[in-house]
Amino acid sequence: MFRLYVNPQNRKGHINKEIQGHFSEHLGRCIYEGLYVGEDSPIPNTNGMRNDVVNALKEMQIPVLRWPGGCFADEYHWMDGVGPKESRKRMINTHWGGVVEDNSFGTHEYMELCRQLGCKTYINGNVGSGTVREMSEWVEYMTFEGVSPMAELRKKNGHEAPYRVDYFGVGNENWGCGGNMNPEYYGNLYRNYQTYVRTYDSKKPIYKIACGPNVDDYEWTEGVLKTLYRGAGKENGLLDGISLHYYTHPEGWEVKGSATDFDEKVWYKTLSKTLYMETLIKQHGAILDQYDKERKVGMIVDEWGTWFTCEPGTNPGFLYQQNTMRDALVAGINLNIFNKHCDRVKMANIAQLVNVLQAVILTDGDKMLLTPTYHVFNMYKHHQDAELLDSYIETETIGLEEEYQVPNLSESVSLGKDGKIHITLNNLSAEKDYEIEGIFAQTKIQAVKGTVLTDEMHAHNTFDAPNKVHTQTFDDCRIKDNTISFTIPACSVLHLEVTV
Repeated sequence: MFRLYVNPQNRKGHINKEIQGHFSEHLGRCIYEGLYVGEDSPIPNTNGMRNDVVNALKEMQIPVLRWPGGCFADEYHWMDGVGPKESRKRMINTHWGGVVEDNSFGTHEYMELCRQLGCKTYINGNVGSGTVREMSEWVEYMTFEGVSPMAELRKKNGHEAPYRVDYFGVGNENWGCGGNMNPEYYGNLYRNYQTYVRTYDSKKPIYKIACGPNVDDYEWTEGVLKTLYRGAGKENGLLDGISLHYYTHPEGWEVKGSATDFDEKVWYKTLSKTLYMETLIKQHGAILDQYDKERKVGMIVDEWGTWFTCEPGTNPGFLYQQNTMRDALVAGINLNIFNKHCDRVKMANIAQLVNVLQAVILTDGDKMLLTPTYHVFNMYKHHQDAELLDSYIETETIGLEEEYQVPNLSESVSLGKDGKIHITLNNLSAEKDYEIEGIFAQTKIQAVKGTVLTDEMHAHNTFDAPNKVHTQTFDDCRIKDNTISFTIPACSVLHLEVTV
């Protein structure tokens, strides 16, 4: 028996809905074929956006979508993607697959997609190969309502009213594909570029995000923050958030390993490596605390998730991979970690939305399927804009190799906007069920209902069997005064809704 302790009277912080954000890049079949098929496609669409994909994402309550990259962002010149489509520039996507990019999906199409999804916008600007003027004019084009050359061009291109830009990233991975910069150099560029990411409407401020570290590059974090806080910091509007990128690839960066063919050792190795996210948040957060003692600057984990070897027979530059129950556990663990650190983590964006890396949706022509990761996000949506509650669960250490042992259980608990207590609990064991007793301080339980995602660790959905892995009703909870008792299945993600 493992005990879960919840204190509903102790609220630990606010869970931004953007913690469950997503990322779409001009990479493989994420945008083209996945999200956008064009107005003339036989696949049912609205203004070029796939109806089936949009409806599924709305059901999942996607809160924010990052675009256009990724590495692509720092070679993207936004003027190539506006105006009549027949006159837009065609180019080679040098980062991803060497295919032709026709720029038929640009600023207006992205904004239309976000309108249909009802989600916030997160634009990533070009520092690596762009200019201050280019970035400044893009912000003006999208958000300025008055008389100006860029506002007039936007109107000429068919959109009279300004768009809303909620978040703006000043560069991407500038320590690598975004320019191979050192932290001090990037920090000074950020100071320069962000000056011209102007908020033209004070009622609609743009949240400015600096390029943060790759994994455990603490020198980058320290160097960038030292440069940004030299003479001016948050108090002068320089910085709202700083990014963090961390991918889970159990066999290392070069090998990565198969998405579907793995043994139990690799199962635990994967989960162990994804748990490293908490260490990264704490360590980079400690550096942030030196400069931002009031914790006003958000940590933005805008690239995370599994990265395996692409599926056999597919373009290796398209990063197309399958999605199993292992991915579901990776998603659940990370989302629980983000919830627990909501005082610092203000947004996160899993990579990527459709057909790329740890996607929530896969498509093949007019066919679409929901991955196990989709179902996890759909269960976790009850945490969006909720209040984190004080909680703790007893655990034991499991695993087959000492180096890669993990706790058997992972959890987070919140008080939702619906007034219900929401528990998300992961069983990291590949084979063993566990009995759980949930104890709620000074609280009488009225009712509990649940949803569970469980199967064997390799289980995944295919276009021949698109519903192999799906959520099921979980009604095995016994209530007694302030406690609930239940058994969580092996290899599972569980959501419980508790009425008090």
